[in-house]
Order: sequence, then structure tokens, then C-alpha cells
Amino acid sequence: MSRSIGRSPLVSLLGPAMVAGVAYLDPGNVASNITAGSRYGFLLVWVAVLANLIAWMVQFLSARLGIVTGLSLPEVMGKRITSRGWRFAYWVQGELVAMATDVAEVVGGAIALNLLFGLPLWLGGVIVGVIALALLGVQSRFGPRPFERVIVFFILVIVAGFCASLFVHPVNVVDVVGGLVPRFDGQGSVLLATAILGATVMPHAIYAHSALSRERFGDVADADIPRLLSATRIDVTAALAIAGAVNIALIVVGGAVLSDHPESETLSGAFAALGSELGTGIAILFAVGLLASSLASTAVGAYAGAEIMSGLTTFKVKPFVRRVITIVPAVALLTSGLEPTTALIVSQVVLSFGIPFALIPLIVVTTSRRLMGEYRAGSTLRAFATAAAVLVVIINGGLIALTLGA
Repeated sequence: MSRSIGRSPLVSLLGPAMVAGVAYLDPGNVASNITAGSRYGFLLVWVAVLANLIAWMVQFLSARLGIVTGLSLPEVMGKRITSRGWRFAYWVQGELVAMATDVAEVVGGAIALNLLFGLPLWLGGVIVGVIALALLGVQSRFGPRPFERVIVFFILVIVAGFCASLFVHPVNVVDVVGGLVPRFDGQGSVLLATAILGATVMPHAIYAHSALSRERFGDVADADIPRLLSATRIDVTAALAIAGAVNIALIVVGGAVLSDHPESETLSGAFAALGSELGTGIAILFAVGLLASSLASTAVGAYAGAEIMSGLTTFKVKPFVRRVITIVPAVALLTSGLEPTTALIVSQVVLSFGIPFALIPLIVVTTSRRLMGEYRAGSTLRAFATAAAVLVVIINGGLIALTLGA
């Protein structure tokens, strides 16, 4: 039975994009952007801006799919891929993406707990995983609205933690604007550009947003779809404006404050450098922002992983069991001796390679008249989405060529 939203106030229709958008504020973003700024100054600001524009388009398409069809992208793909082998293969790549996401988020939270309280990294990773499971329980037990409120609170903490530095350190705006000119500076900058792209246009957020819209609005009455799409456009714009501003701020902080500190290419080094340059209070705010980033994004990542599994397979795995399975690689990395920030950046590159497998199917299904009817994406949106997919493939291909030629 279709549900009517009636005269529900606009503000009551907002929220799903904020939850999905927290994926663009995860520790992988922090590591990639801080490293890009400290190593290359403002050179890659244009990548963050471009990635954010692509993310806006992608998240709107994903939400549109969930509103119009009442299905998530994994559910749609599960119905369209008739071959069990291909459906299984598609699920495997989706789960690998979700696992790479978990690695970034758990590792980031472990680093934050180590910086704040001196906890061993492996113990911090376990604590983050347990808290994420509890947050996921809020969503499953109390519904989407309380979950959204918790995530919005974390977003406010993230903004305060990561942007505080800009209020106590002068920034040359002209130099920042100069970073909008597209260019690279060797293989390292291409690697970081790929990491920024993977950290911003998160594949699991593409899967999750359609599911979040489905759960929030259910089977929507046809007459309400235009209003919901208008509200969603505002929701996505607000969420991505916040995420984009924070990501650019991280690059700016790296370039303006940390460029003279080679050790700041790691998160622990950035914490120490911020403390020495701007004071202990700013460094603590940075670590608190990193912790909030980890907790919020790992809850959304766990939600996306569960949705990928339920939409593409017939497996029935309890959230707790799945969470334990996906947290193992992160804890293993934390005990391996590998520098955690390096693991974060590599995980974002893995995510970037997963983008086409989510983005291309999203373009195909949202431009289908049979599936979307009158609400299918128009030719202009389809052209931009296709160009974005091609751009991602080119950047990834360039990275492979540079790596093999090194």
C-alpha cells in the first residue's frame, strides 16, 4: 500500500542524505586530504571539488532510485542479474568495497583513541567495531529518524574538529583558489588524487543511499514523488556542501599549517604538528573529529554492507556475525606493524576501483524508462553521469600505468 506524505513539513523529509553523506567525512578522507595538503600544498583542491560535484550527482541519482522504485540498488541489481555466478561475483566485489570501507573507518577510529587515550591500536579497533554495531542497533530497533539524529550530531562534531584550525591560522585565499586549476605533479599526486576520489565518491554510499530513502519513505504515493525529489535535492545539496567544505578545509589545513612538517603525512604526525603549531586544544579537537568521523561512518558502512548482502544474496547472516568478519582485516592491519595512515590511503584507492561497479549500474537503472517511468534521469544528467564514470576509469587506468612503469 502506497504511503502519502501529505503536508509533511519540508524539514521532516530531510535526513537520508546526511546519513549517506557522512561517508564523505570518514577517516579515509581525512588521511587522503591531510596528506595531499601537507605534501603538495593546495595542488589537489580541484580534485576535492570535482569529486564532490560527482558525489552530488551520484547521491541524488541513488536517492531518486529508492524513492521512485522503493528498492535499493543492490535489490535492483539482484533482480536484473539473472545468472547466479555473475550475481555472486557482483556481490563479492561489493563486499570487498564494504570491507575496504571498514578498514579505513576502524583504523581511523583506532588512531583517534590512541591519540586521545593512549589505547593500543588493536584495542581501539575492537572498541570502534563494537560501538558501530550498537549504532546500527539504534537504526534497526528505533527506525531511521533517531539514527539520523545521532549521525547529524557526529557531523557537527566533525565540522568543529576539522575546521577549528582555520580560525586560528591565516590562509592565503588566492593560493587556495589557485588549487582549482587541474594539474598533477608526478605519480604521487595521481595516487593521492585517486585516493581523494575513492574517499569522496564512496561506492558503499551509492548502495546505501537508495536503501536509506526506501526505508525512510517506503512505498510512496505517485502524487508525492515530485515533492520528495525536490526535498531530496535540498537534502543532498546540504549534505554535500558540508562534506565538500570539510574536505577542502582538510587540504587547506595540510597545505597552510602542516607543509613544513614532513611527519604530518600520517594522522599521528598531523596531530603532533597541529599541537606544536596551534596548541594542544586544536590537536585534541582534530582527534575528537577523527573519532566522530570513524564512529559515524563505520555505522553507515556496516549498514551498506548488510544491504549489499541482503539485496544480492540469499545468505542470512546476523549483523553481529558479519561485523566480526569484516572487522578482522582492520584489526589484523593494526597488529601487522604497517603504518596505519598508509593503510587508510591504500583502502581509499581500493574504493576508487570499486566506483565504476556501483556508478555504471546506477546510471543504467536510473535512465531506464521501464524501471523509472517519467522519473528516469534526463539526457543532461545522463551525460554528466557517464562523463563522471569515464573520468574515474581514466584516473584509475592512469594510476595502473604509472605504477607498472615505475
